[in-house]
Amino acid sequence: MSGISKKTIAVYSSAMIAMVFWSYSFIWYKDVFVFYKPITLVLFRLVISSIFMFALTLSLNRLNPLKKKDIGNFLLLAFFEPFMYFIGESFGVNLIPSTLAAVIVATIPLFSPIGAYYFHDERISLMNFLGIVVSIIGVAIVIFYKGFVAIDANPYGVALMFLAVLSALFYSVMIKKMVTRYNVLSVITYQNTFGIIFFIPTFFIFEFEHFKTVTITWAVLIPLLKLGIFASSFAFIFFTFAMKNLGISKANIFTNTIPVVTAVLAWIYLGEELNLTKVIGILVVIGGLFLSQFHPRMVTNLFSRNNNGEY
Repeated sequence: MSGISKKTIAVYSSAMIAMVFWSYSFIWYKDVFVFYKPITLVLFRLVISSIFMFALTLSLNRLNPLKKKDIGNFLLLAFFEPFMYFIGESFGVNLIPSTLAAVIVATIPLFSPIGAYYFHDERISLMNFLGIVVSIIGVAIVIFYKGFVAIDANPYGVALMFLAVLSALFYSVMIKKMVTRYNVLSVITYQNTFGIIFFIPTFFIFEFEHFKTVTITWAVLIPLLKLGIFASSFAFIFFTFAMKNLGISKANIFTNTIPVVTAVLAWIYLGEELNLTKVIGILVVIGGLFLSQFHPRMVTNLFSRNNNGEY
């Protein structure tokens, strides 16, 4: 046994890099929200991402031609995410406490096995499912580090957050299908471009008047560029690559590391508290992550002599 295969390292590294970029997005959000509202922010990051992705794929000669029969599939993919996911999340967070919103989002891996099994015949073991549950408990510890207190939740806000969860699940099902027809770079390019179509009318209905009152400066443009290039481009590229190789359930469990990484980044950049309770929660999330990925065959794969890394 010569060591962990290069493909395996690439797959798991890709998943974690995506989570780091998405965690950083919460830091960049704070800078942009001083100037713009949520729909404006998402529209601009998609425009930036689409321009960047077309430049990248064309320069690398990696853009697969869009087939007419797949236009509907890409519209459906973009409808679930980014459109419905961000609509649910953006408006939901404004109606309920952010802690509750984060816990609801953390349930995505809990429901993922249902869609993965029904649409793609993916199966996970009891230990994998236990890992998902353990990681959610760890997320709750990180979020409710000051104690578990009663939360007054607006039912409409809760419903919107679960709309985001369902959108993420259907998105996972759709993107797993599309990566069998197009390379990862092409899928993300078309996904974000079609996403713009849904956000333009929403932007003009809800936020155009506010947008006209804001002067574009480097203070807002730089974090927007970071969101468009890293959070909406590279993060999706890395995560889609991981999902293609790990499957829907095992890839989605990595999203539970976002509150963990965000807590660490907030401690580094914003001076927020990182106490013993948070550290314990972080360790629980990591333990759950390991359980969720375990498979008896995995030991052989991790230390295989060949580098194909297929699961």
